[in-house]
Amino acid sequence: MSPDDNSAGLQRAEVAVEFDSSVQSLSALNAAAYRLIGTATCEIARKDARYICRLVPSSKPQGGAILSREELRERFMNIVTDENLRARVAEKTEGVRNVILALAFGALAANQNDAG
Repeated sequence: MSPDDNSAGLQRAEVAVEFDSSVQSLSALNAAAYRLIGTATCEIARKDARYICRLVPSSKPQGGAILSREELRERFMNIVTDENLRARVAEKTEGVRNVILALAFGALAANQNDAG
């Protein structure tokens, strides 16, 4: 086995992480998979009421060593948690964002009418 095949004795083994599709959004899983690009590949499949995410560490990860199975699982779970939190914050602040945008565009339209 060459050093390129194995980093610090770590195998590039697949990690499967399952989520209940009734409580976990597919969009958060897709966003987490996207954020793993360069570190690992992620295949998301739906089986019955579950999402199954199959993670495989990249053989030549960007800026680091190949992740162990547990490190990869932990990183993916942290990213999914982050994406879920981002979605909740966006949902809770949607009304305020809409008001700010309406005021900003309203002021812009008023300025254009005054100038024209």
